[in-house]
Amino acid sequence: MSMPAGTGLHERQPGGSEPGGDGPDADNFSALLVQAVDFSSQGLVACDSSGRVVFQNARARELVEADDGDLLARRAVDAALARALRGSPHEETLELFSPARRALEVKAFPLGTKEQPVGAVVTVDDVSELRRLEAVRRDFVANLSHELKTPLGALSLLAETLEGEDDPEVVARLTARMGAEARRFSRILDDLLDLSRIESGGTGTLAPVALAAVVDEATEGFFETAEARGVELSVSSPGEDVWVLANRRDLVSAVANLVDNAIKYSEPGGPVQLCAGRAGDRAYITVRDKGIGIPKRDQERIFERFYRVDRARSRWTGGTGLGLAIVRHVAAYHGGDVSVESAEGEGSTFRLTLPLLAPGMAECEDG
Repeated sequence: MSMPAGTGLHERQPGGSEPGGDGPDADNFSALLVQAVDFSSQGLVACDSSGRVVFQNARARELVEADDGDLLARRAVDAALARALRGSPHEETLELFSPARRALEVKAFPLGTKEQPVGAVVTVDDVSELRRLEAVRRDFVANLSHELKTPLGALSLLAETLEGEDDPEVVARLTARMGAEARRFSRILDDLLDLSRIESGGTGTLAPVALAAVVDEATEGFFETAEARGVELSVSSPGEDVWVLANRRDLVSAVANLVDNAIKYSEPGGPVQLCAGRAGDRAYITVRDKGIGIPKRDQERIFERFYRVDRARSRWTGGTGLGLAIVRHVAAYHGGDVSVESAEGEGSTFRLTLPLLAPGMAECEDG
């Protein structure tokens, strides 16, 4: 059931008129209808009662006749049309792995009546992104439950241990642990609220912000943290002429998360370097460490909420698993991007880029 060569318009009946009408008006309406369907984001393939394909729109050609890996898709569409011609609606989801992994949802329906079939139609939808989002949602719910249960379980256990305890030293140690777990629980909730707000487009209006001021505010306090961990933190601020249009609070939060991660995952004695500046029409902030690095298989997922490369180490360092997700969403709603280059045992480099604000605009707002 291969599609005849052409533009994707269905074949005209003898006499020059379209099926379902006579004369020029019918021709015009049918042509408009075909053109409208051609713009659909859903693939559509139709055949007549003999099984001959008489129409497929542009999206269908794109989905089922692209590369060698789509031969299975073409066969699935043909098989679905054949079943529908026999009066049986059909539905299936294809998992394709070449040239890229995709999921196609194929649905077929008979046209006409069972006694007088006139053809069949198949719809084809690319549900790859939907499947991915569903997987992310499932992972998020599972991870959120796990992350919240951990400090709550620890608080419950500590409270039970504390009950009836008379030794002042033990009481002091247990209450200190309870305070730490409560603060961890609070950090998770705060990060969740921040992430939810940022995903919704942040709060307040975007305004011209000097990148140097963002870097100074974001790194304030981290020098002591780095020193306590035996890490050498160095910061190279951009010039005063580097401005971006941003929500200052959210941008500071994103940069602080990158610095915090770099320090946490560095070995004692290792360097952490922050460099910021301009490159063409973009402003950039690069945070580089010589820490444990990130395996290649995990690098595409580290910006997901609660995704952890090393859960045990993340818990020991006090991370919530939401920092990089916050960075990604801050970059996105500022019209920027965040990327990572990393190798196990060699360290990681995160680069946050944002559109550069024209100097004249910054001076106007500043003055």
